[in-house]
Amino acid sequence: MSGQRDPGESFLLSLGFPSLRIHRSFDHFDFTKPGRRILVIGPMGSGKTEYSARVWRDSRVALRKASSVSARTTTSGADRREIHFVRFGIDTERFKDYPEDALPYRGGYEHCGDCISQAGDSFALESIIADHPEAGTWILDEASFYDERVAYLIRNESDARGLVFILPTLVLNFRKEIFNQAARLLLENATDVFPLTAYCEHPDCIADSLYTYRYYNADGRECPALYFDPLIIIGGDRIKDDPHEPNYCTRCEEHHYLPGKEYTFFTLKPLGEAASRGDLKPLLAELAAIAGDIERSRLHASLKRLHLDGQDQRPENMAALLVPCIAEKALCYLFAEQNLLSADQLRKIVADLGLDRDYLRKRLADNRRPLEL
Repeated sequence: MSGQRDPGESFLLSLGFPSLRIHRSFDHFDFTKPGRRILVIGPMGSGKTEYSARVWRDSRVALRKASSVSARTTTSGADRREIHFVRFGIDTERFKDYPEDALPYRGGYEHCGDCISQAGDSFALESIIADHPEAGTWILDEASFYDERVAYLIRNESDARGLVFILPTLVLNFRKEIFNQAARLLLENATDVFPLTAYCEHPDCIADSLYTYRYYNADGRECPALYFDPLIIIGGDRIKDDPHEPNYCTRCEEHHYLPGKEYTFFTLKPLGEAASRGDLKPLLAELAAIAGDIERSRLHASLKRLHLDGQDQRPENMAALLVPCIAEKALCYLFAEQNLLSADQLRKIVADLGLDRDYLRKRLADNRRPLEL
């Protein structure tokens, strides 16, 4: 506003600094404000969980203040200086090298003692909140992994009791799309959003990155995930050389490779729609080509046309065809995500083509569509 200076600018001017642009990278957390729903978003490595750890450290300082402070930080018996950290309960691999009570981030962790729980859905979270009425601030890790109900549980609890929720989470998936409906609803119901970036992890780039990139290591090469790769793959954060298991990093727009999007909507999904109407043969033929001789497949033809034969040649995308279980991934997409195949159709395709049952069982379970094959 005209005539008013930022307090930080006034302070620097008083020390003899010239007029400068003042940047505020992080202020101590304000525990006096009730009812906030704070989304902390960004790609892997951008510091989402470290933001939460800073809030945790601030709370340890704030709790040492005089008892008179509690009147400013407490609503309906819940003191916002009292923090409870909730892990998403399905992904146990991610935390196995940390202590049981750790709030982990890259480069370290904070001990939470008894102020930590695990929840796998919004109903479990609701019970945990009820069991800890003294906690006024809740750090909910990977909130986008929960069912959609979580967005309204968080909103109702913050409106009714002044609870504050800090939600370090991905809102974009490896496809550069809103992760799921839960992420969309969390964005709609947030009161504050802190977007964080990271350096692009391509070795030749130092640009700002907003995107999470999924890739596989196969035959010593980086192989980008196809667009129809299973949406959710549960596993740890370590680099993996098994071409069945993905790796993740953060990439800028230029170095985020995502082959197969046109193929998914131009070919794969229409084949699934035909199967849903009872015509399974075209899909079966395409999956047989993918599984048996991928150069005969329409998938290979699509990628070759776009990335080798076109004006904008990006041969890096062709490496996506080196990974195993591409037909299984296509089936998971059509069954678990698009709901176009029946269980009997899926079983028939798996049996007829001799596909990898163990791989498919695991990925269907990751995507909450478990099926006995």
